[in-house]
Amino acid sequence: MSTNDLWTTVHGMVFGFIFLLGFAGALVGVYMMKAEWLTTEGTNANVNRLRIFLWLLAAAVWAAIFTGTYIVYPWYRATPPEGLTDLTNFPRFLLLANESTAFWHSFGMEWKEHVAFISPMAATVVAFAVQYYGAALTRKPEIRRWVMIFFTVAFFAAAVAGMFGAFITKAAPIR
Repeated sequence: MSTNDLWTTVHGMVFGFIFLLGFAGALVGVYMMKAEWLTTEGTNANVNRLRIFLWLLAAAVWAAIFTGTYIVYPWYRATPPEGLTDLTNFPRFLLLANESTAFWHSFGMEWKEHVAFISPMAATVVAFAVQYYGAALTRKPEIRRWVMIFFTVAFFAAAVAGMFGAFITKAAPIR
């Protein structure tokens, strides 16, 4: 496994996977914060665990964004030397050179570059909301609902970005 392979794996299959896998647990944790379902002791314990869990998930998705933007992405965008015909080591140009794979760059990478940034922002908003409201979320169903909506949007943006990343890596791996 090369250094590029290792960083690509860490970006998507470690940091991205942690966020996508942890989403379900965090969403259930927020959903279960109903006053009629929990005792005061149970609420405080659940809120404390949920705070830690949500901050860890926000950190994981931010780590995916930073490793993708500052480590993996420059390798993807590298420009081949003039006259080079073998574009194997230049994924962006390899994708654009073929009409059947140009979509993976023109739409898939554009999604990853622009829309996927919603994930860490929304995950951070959710972590701040649970940090701020804490146990009061059990008595504020409208805020709890918005927290779940924000978190679902974060998951959707990250899941689509992960899917595009997998397809792009399959079509034109970073070597």
